Amino acid sequence: MPRLRTAVVVAGAALLARRALRHRIQASPLWPMPALAEPISGRPRSRALTVTVSAHEEIADGVVHLRLEGHDLPRWEPGAHLDLVLPSGLVRQYSLCGDPEDSSSYTVATRLVQDGRGGSREVHEQVRPGTDLQVRGPRNRFPLVQAPSYVFVAGGIGITPVLPMLRSLAERDAEWRLLYGGRTRASMPFLEEIEKLDAGRGRVTLVAGDESGRPDLAAWLGDLPEGAAVYCCGPEGLMAAVKERVPQVHLERFAPRAAAGGDVAFEVELRRSGRVVTVPADSTVLDAVRAELPDTAYSCAQGFCGTCQQRVLEGEVDHRDELLTDAERDDSMLICVSRARCDRLVLDM
Repeated sequence: MPRLRTAVVVAGAALLARRALRHRIQASPLWPMPALAEPISGRPRSRALTVTVSAHEEIADGVVHLRLEGHDLPRWEPGAHLDLVLPSGLVRQYSLCGDPEDSSSYTVATRLVQDGRGGSREVHEQVRPGTDLQVRGPRNRFPLVQAPSYVFVAGGIGITPVLPMLRSLAERDAEWRLLYGGRTRASMPFLEEIEKLDAGRGRVTLVAGDESGRPDLAAWLGDLPEGAAVYCCGPEGLMAAVKERVPQVHLERFAPRAAAGGDVAFEVELRRSGRVVTVPADSTVLDAVRAELPDTAYSCAQGFCGTCQQRVLEGEVDHRDELLTDAERDDSMLICVSRARCDRLVLDM
């Protein structure tokens, strides 16, 4: 009898489990197909690591410096950045500005954006020493290439990916020069270290807006050494001005490029769910898709983190992200910022 009762209990539990699974499948927005824990279209995400904030220091007006400690952290190269998962769940990208050889900690810095979307304010006001955070990466879309010499233009917090490059070049005794601008000297982080790296050789030009106005880019970029690699990071206006003068410049953006205008509405077929949505001219694919599939994953909504990457089955994409490689763009898109170059896209959703 005890064995019979056990068998009955096991069979009953199995029946209840099957019914629960059937109910979950039927409730899925992808019914009649089951919802997937990891969408087959989604971008493979690097393993999240837990780090602890060991230092939270204001190093310039409106700029906070974070030291994040962990164990056996992945190595990185100058130009790399991290995905930082904040306590609220927001994901933000920050350039690494510490020592690439230090496997016990990462260092990042962020400027408070008063009218931003909340990420920088959370770092400044809520993250404190002892806070545990999740990080993904590092990733590098701004690598230091081999060149006979280097020219850098940095604006404000745009100095963060450049600083490890300067350290590396100083160790190699390579030829480089830097134009570093900001609103005021007090708002420009790492000034003391940059002056030490220059070692009195006159390779650094500092331009504080309240003292000297805007830098003269035409004069500064007018006599580039032959074969020099040019790097720029800072406000969009600065990067656009540098790119106008040096089309082959290496750029690192902290915000999405401004839309060129002229966007039109188009349709998106969600092949696996059997639905068709319209994307208005003044909205995004992500917004249109989430109206039908509200559980669609996203985070930064600016084309940086890759959370919303989806596979494209048909149609030509107008890629506006700052993340995907050319190979990835052949068959996928970030639906938070990219649009269609045709009347209709088909996504594997």
